[in-house]
Amino acid sequence: MPGQILLTDRLLRSWLRCKRRAWLDCHGDSSQRHWTSHRELQLDEQRRSFATLFPERPGHGEAAARAGAPALVGLRLKGDGVEAHPPLLQRVKGSSRWGAHSYRPVLFRPGRRTTREHRYVLALWGRLLAEVQEAPVRTALVLSGSGRGLQQETVPLAGSLPRQLDEALERLAADLRRPTPPPLVADRKKCVLCSWKSSCDQVAAAEGHLSEVSGIGAKRRDMLLELGIDRLTALAQADPSDLADRLMTYGEQHAEIAPQLVTQAQVQAKAEPLRRDPLVALPELADAPGVLIYDIESDPDARDDFLHGFVRLPRNPDGSWPDLAQASEAPYHPILALLEHGEERLWERLMRLLEAYPDWPVLHFGETEVLALVKMGQRLGVRERELKALRARMLDVHQRLRQHWWMPTNSYGLKAVASWLGFRWSQPGVDGARALLWWRRWRLGGAGADGRGSRQNLRRIFRYNHDDALATWVVARWLFEENGN
Repeated sequence: MPGQILLTDRLLRSWLRCKRRAWLDCHGDSSQRHWTSHRELQLDEQRRSFATLFPERPGHGEAAARAGAPALVGLRLKGDGVEAHPPLLQRVKGSSRWGAHSYRPVLFRPGRRTTREHRYVLALWGRLLAEVQEAPVRTALVLSGSGRGLQQETVPLAGSLPRQLDEALERLAADLRRPTPPPLVADRKKCVLCSWKSSCDQVAAAEGHLSEVSGIGAKRRDMLLELGIDRLTALAQADPSDLADRLMTYGEQHAEIAPQLVTQAQVQAKAEPLRRDPLVALPELADAPGVLIYDIESDPDARDDFLHGFVRLPRNPDGSWPDLAQASEAPYHPILALLEHGEERLWERLMRLLEAYPDWPVLHFGETEVLALVKMGQRLGVRERELKALRARMLDVHQRLRQHWWMPTNSYGLKAVASWLGFRWSQPGVDGARALLWWRRWRLGGAGADGRGSRQNLRRIFRYNHDDALATWVVARWLFEENGN
């Protein structure tokens, strides 16, 4: 197809997730594209999944295919205007131009179910592979998990799937021929996984996209669009009572939140915080001799809270609270939760630290930390009276922030709020997914540069966790000071 854009499996996957993403993959300024740790984490999970199925190194290319390698990589599949590069092919019974065997594609699935995206991409791989090996590809293999938790699913590639693939490829080609990128998606929460997020964030902010308003997802945005409210500024100018009456059509719960949406939009439009509750946000800090700032790093798939980090922050001799520079010099206590040590030992270490400072509140951002401690205590049979006392010491800075203030940020997450207050993480571009990748490499990497033979990844994780704790303090101190303390 001379003069036409070459369609690839990567473009198809991008398009199935977000039409704008596919267009940018094809035509966007590559300098605006940023590496994401989520992508690297998924590739790491894929490698471990494939290694579980095929512990020996896969063969590479045509020569390995002719030799009948059980697993095959590095085979680029080309068709008429279409190209694909499946990450792994598995040898199966049959015959092909390579001999008395044939191959089928293997895909790693990070989620819990095989989606339309997975099926379309597998169908493309199967179609092109059948042409290359001159033998039909009737099924594909989907893997999820790794090690003892590896799950396998056989996906048939017949029925209506080939027709659906053809229709998708036609629509993909049409979208790629557009002179300008498709509009931003309605629900931009999943954009955190995309390498074009920063570029689209700039567009969203410039447009006043409704997804920029904290509390508005895809469904609520559609409702507002139907009511003629298409920008943040339009929402900020709306009459709360009138909007509530109009949203009643979609349900009482939407009508009730109308005043909050208008106020949030106004605060973001003015770029100034607004007090929501005149009471003191953190009264527990008034007479406290110090605080412990607590942050957990977790592997949610493994249900493993692998790091419990604390910053021990005493009050200054003159009674003031330390600023960020002083807090950065305060003692940091990282407690690793190694599975081989068991929860009892971990609980003892945590309680030893907490009991050493009985009058110090424990600050954390979000409910993760208190839920993790309480559930651990319940598993270990800790008395409810002790758990109640523990809960009383835990102060959720995120909850207090939302209770007392409207913030001019598109999210009330720690990154958004602390960044608005001027905090900067010492490792640019690092997030929880990157820390999790470092952890998995250290825990499972053996004696190599990434494994337990090297402490570099641990130091990176500790640094990120320490920064999260300091960011929590920046928010907490701002809350305390804004009440005139």
